[in-house]
Amino acid sequence: MSSCSPFWDGCESVTGPRPLLLITGIADGLGAGMATAFAGSGYDILGLARSNKAAASIGDLVAARGGRYTHLCGDVTQSSDVAAALESHIGRISVVVHNASALLIKPFDETDAAEFEVVWRVTCLGAMIVARLVVPHMIAAGTGAIILTGATAGRRGNARFAAFASAKFALRGLAQSLAREYGPSGIHVAHVVLDGLIDEPQTQQRFGPARSPRMAPDAIAQAYVNLVDQDPSCWTHELDLRPFAERF
Repeated sequence: MSSCSPFWDGCESVTGPRPLLLITGIADGLGAGMATAFAGSGYDILGLARSNKAAASIGDLVAARGGRYTHLCGDVTQSSDVAAALESHIGRISVVVHNASALLIKPFDETDAAEFEVVWRVTCLGAMIVARLVVPHMIAAGTGAIILTGATAGRRGNARFAAFASAKFALRGLAQSLAREYGPSGIHVAHVVLDGLIDEPQTQQRFGPARSPRMAPDAIAQAYVNLVDQDPSCWTHELDLRPFAERF
């Protein structure tokens, strides 16, 4: 596991154990929005990322909503890394949001095998590694939720998106298989298609200023909270979200 130290911010006076949400690939923007929304709904938050860059700011947001935030560093594509990072928390995790992904926009004939594999490993293999760790504990508890964050590329592979689209297609297939296998055990598995650009620092860096409406992280996060709150008699498996002006 990385030498990055865990970061905690929260309130020791919280009475009784709160359910724990694990967010992979946590960062400013969507990850911070997820942490804030779930903290406001009574969850403590566990963030897993390769660095602790956003730990302090997310910790402050979670604490302001009455939650406790723990930030751990690890590579989601490495089973030993993830297992070591989650070891002392694994029995408490009741919800997983797999946000980790690697975006590669590049002509196919310029994409080498190593680049292609990295995108798949972060986007899909990482979800599998985390799910294998948490599922046994969720089965024992008879409840749990796993939400895999998808994209337009998981439904339609555009030019120059061969690596990313194939990884997101794989993630969607993984979600379907897990839902059918573990739904009867009380585990709600959902795949969320984010059909549009998210209004977050990473998008600004990659694509520049907005030319059309972008998805608000807090609004996406609230949709995820609503998914987790659904009654087992009426679960959503796949949800697609997009800005009002997005063409589809």
